[in-house]
Amino acid sequence: MKDRTNTGWIFVLPAALLLGLVGLIPLITVINYSFFEIFILDQRFWVGTEWYNDIIGSGRFWSSFGRSALFSALVLCIQIPLGIAIALCIPQRQFWIGLALAGIALPLLVPWNMIPSLWLSVLNPDTGLIGRVLASFGWTTDWKLSVIQTWAVLLVMDTWHWTSLVVILCYSALTTIPAPYYQAANIDGAGPWQVFRHIQLPKLQHVLLMAILLRFMDSFMIYTEAFPINAGGPNGATMFLAVDLGEDIKAFNYGPSAARSVLYFLIVLTVAWVFTKGQGKIDTPAPSGGRE
Repeated sequence: MKDRTNTGWIFVLPAALLLGLVGLIPLITVINYSFFEIFILDQRFWVGTEWYNDIIGSGRFWSSFGRSALFSALVLCIQIPLGIAIALCIPQRQFWIGLALAGIALPLLVPWNMIPSLWLSVLNPDTGLIGRVLASFGWTTDWKLSVIQTWAVLLVMDTWHWTSLVVILCYSALTTIPAPYYQAANIDGAGPWQVFRHIQLPKLQHVLLMAILLRFMDSFMIYTEAFPINAGGPNGATMFLAVDLGEDIKAFNYGPSAARSVLYFLIVLTVAWVFTKGQGKIDTPAPSGGRE
């Protein structure tokens, strides 16, 4: 039995204090505001849980929740398999792999607020390369009036931006698999699917949980990329939770927007807790069948 000490927390303490300062204090402030009707900061009136009751009981909230959940589900169904497939196609132990990974990671370096402007530019049927190509296949110039086309733009844009993260995480896990595993599989005559199922996938479990959690949290609260594309349109079809929250803030509805923020935080926190439990089950070794 190895001795365990808590000296490692000494090194973590500065970061924990900093996170508490920049994260916990604003969170407490938002929770406090959610129980008030706020005209200005000096004029607040206690309303209790009124905002929470109104939000949970409104169809607007559940419609936005459904759109956000659907968008996150589509993002995960597209980006996770695509990221795994690309990572599997990258050969290992080649001198040019570093350059390839750097090229794959380039979309991650683009600032979030520049992404919608970039895509609106390339989709322009008059000046954008992609817009001209799509126009030849029947892509309409008024695509913002189409729900399907607007959702397609958002999904393609998000996939272009974030699939690189999944690729890098999966590739890093694949490089940890010892070569004798593949040699043994080759001797046994295992096919590509059997190699993936029994050798590669177990090594990918931890990073896939991390990738799924990160991509869910980011896609579920998408705002910076989604709002400039169509401002929640057409007819509210892209009015996600974060976009809905942004509209409340712009309308200076500080009490309701604070309550919305708390509810969204609880949703994301619950999902993170579920993933933590799943990670714990993976890390827990199976019980031994007997004693020698």
